[in-house]
Amino acid sequence: MEMDERKLRILYAIIDDYILTAIPVGSRTVSKKYNVGGLSSATIRNEMSDLEALGYLDQPHTSSGRVPSAKAYRLYVESLLNVAPKLPPGESAKLRGRLSARERQLHDLIERAAHAVAEATGYTTVVTGPATREQRLRSIQIVPVSDRTALLIIVTDAAVFKDTTIRTDEGTTAEQLFAISRMLTDQLQDLTVGEIWARLKGMQSSLHEHARVMHSLLDAMGRIERDSADSREIAVGGGSNILQFPEYSDANKARTFLNMLEAREELRTLMTTDMVGVFTLRIGAETGIQGMEDCAMITSSYTAAGEHPGAIGVIGPVRMRYGHVLSVLEFMTRYLSEALFMSSEL
Repeated sequence: MEMDERKLRILYAIIDDYILTAIPVGSRTVSKKYNVGGLSSATIRNEMSDLEALGYLDQPHTSSGRVPSAKAYRLYVESLLNVAPKLPPGESAKLRGRLSARERQLHDLIERAAHAVAEATGYTTVVTGPATREQRLRSIQIVPVSDRTALLIIVTDAAVFKDTTIRTDEGTTAEQLFAISRMLTDQLQDLTVGEIWARLKGMQSSLHEHARVMHSLLDAMGRIERDSADSREIAVGGGSNILQFPEYSDANKARTFLNMLEAREELRTLMTTDMVGVFTLRIGAETGIQGMEDCAMITSSYTAAGEHPGAIGVIGPVRMRYGHVLSVLEFMTRYLSEALFMSSEL
């Protein structure tokens, strides 16, 4: 048994109907509402049984109707990608109108984009900003505060000041701390945070008499590197949109989903991508996140020269309107890439 053109037409009819109604689809519905070549209900019912055996349909409870499986949705989305979805001119003009004001801050741009996509699709939208290049060191200053206590100040070219109070070694003078600051700045200036951390490890033995200072420096550089990796801007639009769908009428399921949106680290992990312009589909458990078992998520990435990709993701019920979502994402991916490129040229 294999998928043929007739089975495919019936499968796509079932998917289209279930997306609209959220009600299991029977053979009579397909026969009356969709152009499947004039097939009788009995013939359609037999084909539906074959599609179930192939793993494309599920039969919930004892209902005579069928619902599409994750395998069916994936096939459906792949067929839509083959026709390069484009947003109708009227909708693209409406979206562009919401985004036409030039934003000076990345945060404002992705916030506006998240809400615009959420409004256009009716689903929840997540947008992450592109990760910027690695920070490079400008200076290190160790300023004595009191006996055996100093203030460690690290300045990078991203104008990020990291200061923390550290303990110094017994007998360390203000003059020695100044000399250490100057020596470290001279040797580490213009290196990336990751390069500095490796270089400091190699310098520990030569500065063993200042072990406390070196330990504090290593710890601070490690925190800067982690903070830099986690600092990618993230915006959520239409967080409550999911509540309008019957799949989330249960209060506990709705609460779990909304709590998931607050866990920004999980969202960042889900949105991480290096594939610019490629659509990624995750269905249910494929997301790996509790609260999204009945959801599907489509992501696409955008970029500008010199930046790692940012991403746009739309989260909806598994029966989301995939064709429309893909066309909105295609438009917004191009828009954000162009907007970031233009701002980088200014």
